[in-house]
Amino acid sequence: MKKKIITSMLCYALLSSVMSYAQKFDNLDKAPVDITYLTTRKAPKPLVKVVYGRPQKKSEKVFGEQIPYGEIWGTGANETTEIKFYTDMSFGRKLVKAGTYVMHTIPGEKEWTIILNSNTDTWGSFFYDESKDVVRIKIPTKEAEVIDIFSIGFKQDFNNIFMVLAWDNTRIDIPLATQDVILAKI
Repeated sequence: MKKKIITSMLCYALLSSVMSYAQKFDNLDKAPVDITYLTTRKAPKPLVKVVYGRPQKKSEKVFGEQIPYGEIWGTGANETTEIKFYTDMSFGRKLVKAGTYVMHTIPGEKEWTIILNSNTDTWGSFFYDESKDVVRIKIPTKEAEVIDIFSIGFKQDFNNIFMVLAWDNTRIDIPLATQDVILAKI
């Protein structure tokens, strides 16, 4: 009986000491990082990888209030959204060489300016340098169902592929194509 009590006390002491060293996660990021890939059955590895922060809706209307119209935005939260093209791609009908870029946007009520920039590893748009722009395109906005957390994904519509930016009731469909698809259409 005495051995059981001593063993129980030792187990309790060990558990208590382990619990006191447990990591606390008091201030978790409210805009966690997410990764999305564009893959096809024909390619052995992804065609595109996007790493971005996912901010949440904080006001009645996101664009025009939480994210102002006409101002440069890092297209997500925290670090600027990063896009890696594993192959040369058409991005909004403009050719982009394989490589890693950051995406900035300038939201507008009816259309957005989408910018790929070579100044990687930056925080938001605080260090945006227009001289490092690789591509600038304009894409019209679309309305859709409300999404409370900013999301980026890919959709395929027949032979067309789009990178979709979605938040609140706004959608931006950026046309993408690989060099093979572009050559096949010629």
